[in-house]
Amino acid sequence: METTITVTWGGHPVQLTWFAASALPDRKQMQATSVHGVCEDHGKVLLVQVTARGFNLPGGHIEEGETPEEALARECMEEGYVRCDSLSLIGAIQVSHEGNPSFDANGKYPLIGYQLFYRARIAECLPYRRENECRTRIWVEPEEIAYVINDHQLVLLAVAEAFRTPHQERSL
Repeated sequence: METTITVTWGGHPVQLTWFAASALPDRKQMQATSVHGVCEDHGKVLLVQVTARGFNLPGGHIEEGETPEEALARECMEEGYVRCDSLSLIGAIQVSHEGNPSFDANGKYPLIGYQLFYRARIAECLPYRRENECRTRIWVEPEEIAYVINDHQLVLLAVAEAFRTPHQERSL
């Protein structure tokens, strides 16, 4: 199922389209810019409170030389202080700047990029140290996330997909 919305980022329109994993373009053709995790523990989802942005799924940019899976493991540790023991790709949000008149082709982001979303199982929860951009973490029932998260509605589609998709055993 594909869903498209337009959001305003940095004062400019950006088109976002959700694709479940089964409908994604060939991963070799996609330019993945970030990863996000629906990190589950005993039926609840980890949310992290990002300074000045509110509660979100843990995630962030893929650094040079990292695989998306390595980036997700790093981001989950940096933001949530959790280790994940398995993950599975559940989908992606295509981020299109094609309608953005201020898009900088030489900037940090591609004209069309992808935010990859994974379902991850929390294997270990470590003491929270507040060393990065997040202030705290909470665990929320999936049906309550819409009332807590500070993000666009496509993230809710990712959460719903995570709980529809069985875990594939794949260690980080």
